[in-house]
Amino acid sequence: AFATTDPSITKSGGLYCSSAVLECLLSIIRALRMGSCLSAESRSPLPDSPSSPSWGVRRRKSSKKRMGSRNSSFDYRREERLHRIPERMFFNGSSEVASLFTQQGKKGTNQDAMIVWENFGSRTDTVFCGVFDGHGPFGHMVAKRVRDSLPLKLSANWEVNIVNDEVLKEISLNAAGSLNSDDTAFVSVDEDFRPSVDVDETEKNPEIFQTLRESFLKAFKVMDRELRTTPSIDCFCSGTTAVTLIKQGRDLIIGNVGDSRAVLCTRRIDDTLSAIQLTVDLKPNLPAEAERIRKCRGRVFALQDEPEVARVWLPNTDSPGLAMARAFGDFCLKDFGLISVPDVSYRRLTERDEFIVLATDGIWDVLSNKEVVDIVATAPARSSAARALVETAVRAWRQKYPTSKVDDCAVVCLFLDLDSNTVSTAANNGSKEKEQPTTVNEVNAEEDLSETASLVHSGTVRTAEEILADEEEDEEEGGSKENAADDMNSEPGVEWSALEGVSRVNTLLNLPRFTPTKEDKKVWKKV
Repeated sequence: AFATTDPSITKSGGLYCSSAVLECLLSIIRALRMGSCLSAESRSPLPDSPSSPSWGVRRRKSSKKRMGSRNSSFDYRREERLHRIPERMFFNGSSEVASLFTQQGKKGTNQDAMIVWENFGSRTDTVFCGVFDGHGPFGHMVAKRVRDSLPLKLSANWEVNIVNDEVLKEISLNAAGSLNSDDTAFVSVDEDFRPSVDVDETEKNPEIFQTLRESFLKAFKVMDRELRTTPSIDCFCSGTTAVTLIKQGRDLIIGNVGDSRAVLCTRRIDDTLSAIQLTVDLKPNLPAEAERIRKCRGRVFALQDEPEVARVWLPNTDSPGLAMARAFGDFCLKDFGLISVPDVSYRRLTERDEFIVLATDGIWDVLSNKEVVDIVATAPARSSAARALVETAVRAWRQKYPTSKVDDCAVVCLFLDLDSNTVSTAANNGSKEKEQPTTVNEVNAEEDLSETASLVHSGTVRTAEEILADEEEDEEEGGSKENAADDMNSEPGVEWSALEGVSRVNTLLNLPRFTPTKEDKKVWKKV
């Protein structure tokens, strides 16, 4: 169209074009190039293209999913390896030194876990025992995770602390009291990570306690940190207790978090059995625990329906109502006074000490320490001692709280001598000295009705069908299991302080506290 024979027009690319037309073409080409660049920047990219703003985010999400799948597969392989260890027991059963048994209650999934690990850490004459009571929506998962992971972390920290102690000893011996500045700096840095120990306590307790005390503190801290970062378990309102011990020879070290309990059976000089409580139930009603929680802006108070059960609450919300001051998990309360630091104690065992009982609160809520010791001591055999204790506790729940759902129970009995298959000589002599069994103190029927009527909202109340079903089961048994372990002695004239029809401690309350108004009270009076 621009071809011409006019001599005033220049020749370009084999065609004769005017300079004005050429400049116009060049400007059009530049404009087209600029437009293509602008359009490339302005239009939205494809979702999966590298230029997409969300491309990196999606890649991160997919990487998290792949990471989660890798973690789950790793956990599965680790569990498989742990389950193949012959000295490690976590199901109902027994060995020469221990008896284990757990039973699901009437509240749902069994959230209790237990473990006995003989030759712990490849050390002879060393046993690790633990009982864990989960609570919350995922409490059963938290309890199992702590059961599987905590012993490994404890053993690893034990090895590290032993090596560190040996290194420090070697340094102190080589230096002969004249450390240079570099050595002094090394020791001081290591000491920063050591828990503070009183001088009197250091002199009184042996070296193994100092080493294991530090191992317990570090292992519990790492365990709680792992729960916080575990994607497969939601520990925000779920957690677990942990009462654990390591017995090496005659040395006994106990680490406790929560309200599970350890009790020692020892024989007095007059050949009678005595129950010694080795742990403290770390509940919010303890002055030191309550003071710490309140300093962290947490609240501690009991509900009107259960005035004897102190609970931990958030600063501005009447939830979750945790009935313990220390626990693994429960990260909704970790900023408000709840801690996972264990209470570590030491005891030197003697020849008079016969066995140790670790159990969850499903046992201790209905049986005293002395009753537990007597039941285990009078069991027909060591292999059935834990089961006899759990079955007795279940019957005690039905007798003392007939409208309450039975709590989960888990028991570990660790025997300290291997002289005979029977639990103790008290099993033979107990039949002569045993008093006639007394039934649980009966409560006035009208008081029972009034209490249960005002507590119908509780999730632990059993229905009439469940009570009848349990009674039919007891009738079918026909007393075939009656033995010395079935007897529960109760002092005459002593009434149970807990409310009838409600379990003594619901570990976690999800519902906010309800305060009735005057109008509500008027309606109730009319009804």
